[in-house]
Amino acid sequence: MTAQVGITGSPNSEPGSGRAAGAEANPSGDAELARRARGGDRAAFSEVYLRYAPVVHGVLVAHAPWREVPDLVQDVFVLALRAIGALDEPERLGPWLIAIARNRARDHLKRRRPEVQHEAELERAPMPSPRAPDDTDGDDDPAAAAILAAVQALPESYRETLALRLVEGLSGPEIAARTGLTHGSVRVNLHRGFRLLRERLEQREGRRTS
Repeated sequence: MTAQVGITGSPNSEPGSGRAAGAEANPSGDAELARRARGGDRAAFSEVYLRYAPVVHGVLVAHAPWREVPDLVQDVFVLALRAIGALDEPERLGPWLIAIARNRARDHLKRRRPEVQHEAELERAPMPSPRAPDDTDGDDDPAAAAILAAVQALPESYRETLALRLVEGLSGPEIAARTGLTHGSVRVNLHRGFRLLRERLEQREGRRTS
């Protein structure tokens, strides 16, 4: 399993690379950047966005429907802009943004769930074939949609790490630096997550062909 699974397209992605633009930026400067943004420096907050939009996008992809993720990314940074003045630990900028992203995804899904259930009751019809998880009306890509659905069904720690690896193209050390996780935790999450993902995809394929 590699990053080339047809599930790419985060904010500021480098065309054809699956990697986020600026992914190699050194998070060691986060504290100073956060302090400046906390003091009302809009240019600093713009840099926060450029640095962390791909990470926020990856976390949201792990939780929310693909087509709704771009709007949720914007929501997260609007919330962050309003709240950054109260950020007590500037050096924890990445984990702080990730927490906002998780909370925004959960709130969104809570509000969305009754609507989805109501639509299902009205339709009483088989689910349509999954569509390619992109923001256009391109050709169907069931394989990519199946991978994304399987990732979203994993435990949270695995699915977020896998989304950052598969969708955003971040390396293990980059994931650790952005999220505040230890390198060991990232390695474990990727190893166990890939194994579980592979098992579930194989089970799905077995049910489909039986």
